[in-house]
Amino acid sequence: MAARTSQMKLTPELVKLCHRDVADNGEGDRYDYFRDADYDAAVEHLLANRPVSALWIFAYGSLIWKPDFEVAESRQGKLFGWHRSFCLRLTRYRGTLEQPGLMLCLDHGGSCDGLALRVPEGQESPVVNRLLQREIGSHEQLESVRWIGVQCGQDMIKALTFYAGPSALDHYAGKIPLPEVARVLARACGHWGSGAEYLYNTVKHLEDSGIHDENLWELQRLAAEEIISLQAIPL
Repeated sequence: MAARTSQMKLTPELVKLCHRDVADNGEGDRYDYFRDADYDAAVEHLLANRPVSALWIFAYGSLIWKPDFEVAESRQGKLFGWHRSFCLRLTRYRGTLEQPGLMLCLDHGGSCDGLALRVPEGQESPVVNRLLQREIGSHEQLESVRWIGVQCGQDMIKALTFYAGPSALDHYAGKIPLPEVARVLARACGHWGSGAEYLYNTVKHLEDSGIHDENLWELQRLAAEEIISLQAIPL
């Protein structure tokens, strides 16, 4: 991983320009959405297939900067056969029906550097339940929650990750050119915040963790230029 040689072009000031108050438009009828019993069954199924060792979560996007659980240990790791990709369209959370956003997922091919986060012993069930409640809401989305091998130094860790291979979902967008991704993220905003905020937090916290993602670094530059153009800010 190359070290960062310059400052981010996407700044908190530019990110603020992308925010607007948006009402939650609800789930709609797209999928077979979970009830509480479905979450309990999903937790039981996932943990029944867990490795005998400690429970690890592989974070490659928002879980890096907002894990929502006490992290007992964090280790930098590399995932082979998968790469970060803004390949899932959002009409909720950080997008709307009128202005869809994009979410970061893991798609097939390449490699991905991220963080393996260890769940405290005895907290496995509640943590997995909380993450499922946050990350997924349907049987269709559960199919992209999987156990993967993460290389952490000399150790291969089996970790749980989310949205790995979401191509079966009807809002999967596939590979999108970076300039188009930048245009979307510079405009999209939902009740959870803007696409620009999501991108900024992900790139910043990856860099703070010693992880430099060339594609995301270029994407934040393109998004910054898009916002400057939209807002007619003098250079």
